[in-house]
Formats: sequence, structure tokens, C-alpha cells
Amino acid sequence: MSTADTFISHLIELRSRLIRALVGMLIAFICLFPFANRLYTLLAQPLIAKLPAGAHIIATAVTTPFFVPMKVAMLAALLISLPHTLYQFWKFIAPGLYPHERRFILPMVVASTVLFFIGMSFAYFLVFPVIFGFIVSTTPQGVQVMTDIGNYLDFVSSLLIAFGVAFEVPILVVALVKFGWVSLQQLKDARPYAIVGAFVIGAIFTPPDVVSQTMLAVPLWILYEAGVFVSSFITKTEPIVKAD
Repeated sequence: MSTADTFISHLIELRSRLIRALVGMLIAFICLFPFANRLYTLLAQPLIAKLPAGAHIIATAVTTPFFVPMKVAMLAALLISLPHTLYQFWKFIAPGLYPHERRFILPMVVASTVLFFIGMSFAYFLVFPVIFGFIVSTTPQGVQVMTDIGNYLDFVSSLLIAFGVAFEVPILVVALVKFGWVSLQQLKDARPYAIVGAFVIGAIFTPPDVVSQTMLAVPLWILYEAGVFVSSFITKTEPIVKAD
């Protein structure tokens, strides 16, 4: 088979995998759409639980009561279908990998997916109650908390994604060592910078209170240390790509 034919066959395979991934997301969305309002209520529960008596989340635009829950259903469909999407990605790249590369990358894909969901769960169950409790408790007297549903969705979705991505730190650290881009000793030497960076990220992505900033920074630091710990076992095997 010529190079051109091989390239075209790869494009056809890529299109097939993308279509399957999109179909999986569409099926999940169709199944979740009837429950869109319930999904939004579930997403808003951490704030609702902290609101003063009589306070509500409001809609300031005519179409937001419909479109915002629909967006939540779309995000939920994207997350639920994520394992299926990653499976399609894996089936596309696996034939081009060496056996030792497949033995490394497949566990990394599975672990990164699990860590992403753990990060989002950490934000929802532990961080959100602290953040919203802080916001409500510091509201000036005479001001009633009445958050718009669209603004709330933008705020929590950005935090959920931030925590999900933050929990990928061990995967990044292990990959850096496995591919020979950094050494284990360099990671250990960079520990002070990693700690400072964790608190800087915590200050950027959370409200300006010490508690919520610490709730992102400390897990980041711990996850970095976990990556270094796992990398100490990785170094006992040959890296996939040796450093120059």
C-alpha cells in the first residue's frame, strides 16, 4: 500500500472513530435531556443548601430556564460518554503503537479518566460547600444573594473542569519521567517550585479566601508527590524515549 493510500485509510478510520464518539455523546444527551431540570437542580444543590431562607437562584433572561438546563444535560452527556470517547481514541492510536507503548499508555488513559472524575467529585462534594458558605457568610447586610442560573453554571463548570484537570498532575509527572523528558531527581529538586505553583493556581481558580485556595493547592501538592512516588518505580524500567 502506498503512502497516500495509507494516509487516506487513516483519515477514514479517524472519521469513523469521531462519528462513533459523537453518536455516543448524542445518545447520552437524548437519554439525559428529559431530566435536564433535575440535573441542574442537582448541580445547584451546593449553593441552594447555603442560601438564606427565602433566597432563590433566579433567571434574568427569557430563554435561560430552557437553555441552561439543556447545557447541563450536554455537559453531563459529554462526561458520561467520556469513557466511550476515550475508547474510540484508543482504538485509533493502538495499532500504531509498540507493545511496550500500549502497556504504558492504556493504563494512563484509564487512570487519567478516573482522576478527572475524582477531581470533579472533590470540587462538588468538598469545595463547593466551602466556597458558597464563604460567599453567603460575607454578603453585606441588606444584600440578598440571588444568583442567575447562567452565571452559576459558568462559575461551577469552570471550577469543575479546573479541579478535574488539576487532578491529572500525577499522570503528567509520570509521563514526563517515562518519556525521558525529566529525571526523578529533577522532579524532587523542583518540589519547592511545585508547592508555590500549586498555591498560585489555587489563588487564580478559587474565590479570594484562604480556605478554598488551600483546598485546591494542597491536593495539587499531594498529587505532585504521588506522581513523584509512582515515577520512582517507573525509573526502574527503560523510558519509552531516552533523554539526550
